[in-house]
Amino acid sequence: MANLRTIKDRITSITNTQKITRAMKMVAAAKVKKAENATKASRPFASELYKIFSRVIEDLGTENFESVNVERALEDYPELLKRREIKTIGLLVITSNKGLAGAYSTNVVRYTIKRIKEALANGQKIKLFLVGQKSIAPLRNAQRLLDYEIKNTYTSILDGLDANSAIAVAEDLAEAYVEEEVDSIELITTRYQNMMTYRVEDWPLLPALGEQGGVQKFREEDKSGQYAHCITEFEPDVSAIMQKLVPMYITNIIYQALLEATASELASRMTAMSAAVNNASEMIRVLTIDYNKARQAKITQELNEVISGADALK
Repeated sequence: MANLRTIKDRITSITNTQKITRAMKMVAAAKVKKAENATKASRPFASELYKIFSRVIEDLGTENFESVNVERALEDYPELLKRREIKTIGLLVITSNKGLAGAYSTNVVRYTIKRIKEALANGQKIKLFLVGQKSIAPLRNAQRLLDYEIKNTYTSILDGLDANSAIAVAEDLAEAYVEEEVDSIELITTRYQNMMTYRVEDWPLLPALGEQGGVQKFREEDKSGQYAHCITEFEPDVSAIMQKLVPMYITNIIYQALLEATASELASRMTAMSAAVNNASEMIRVLTIDYNKARQAKITQELNEVISGADALK
């Protein structure tokens, strides 16, 4: 029979751990509702922006823009819309900075490695842009077996997530695309569905409205006919509008991906901590039974010794 002190120490240890996991569950539950509301509130704007941008590109095309003089790569819309042969793919991978969120980051990393293998099998190179601390170590370890480059990492933007965070990432991605370091860019993120469910997805980003996310997708999604017979007019001119519209479109996709990932992470953490609290309760219940059995056995043994001693004195 197990030692009573050992069992009692285990119960105490698990009880203390349960207090921590319960607190983390409560914190995640308090944050996830705010993150869920922010994510859902931003979706209508992202959807309408996508439709407007798709309509503009449908009217203007992507091949007839002249070069422009700009200070930021993010405003160089002729280059950002230009399609070219895809020899190098850039992947923006969004995970979390913190653990204890179940298999959240693991699922994203696993999907990323699968996408890397697909690209390498097609003879394409890969450059990674990593958001979140939890993707860095496993993807660096995977470099021992797979040939790809980690171009940049971002570990601070998730701490105070806002539109400026998305702009900083968008600037780096646009510069890499304009400088032809990569020929296409995709986002690997998670789409929040509900408190229990999220889905790892691969979103095309550059070239803006490339083949995977272009006008065809817009036509399939827009059933209302809202933009069916519009005539697009630009004021003051096409160049000025596109220098604003293209950066807004790219930045909004990144910002939406960050919001979706944050909500998914918090929901996953809340679920994981809830399971941990329940598992701790079950372990405490089982150990309490073992403790009572051991205690009863010890009492029985002591009674037998007393009885045996009394009989020996007769």
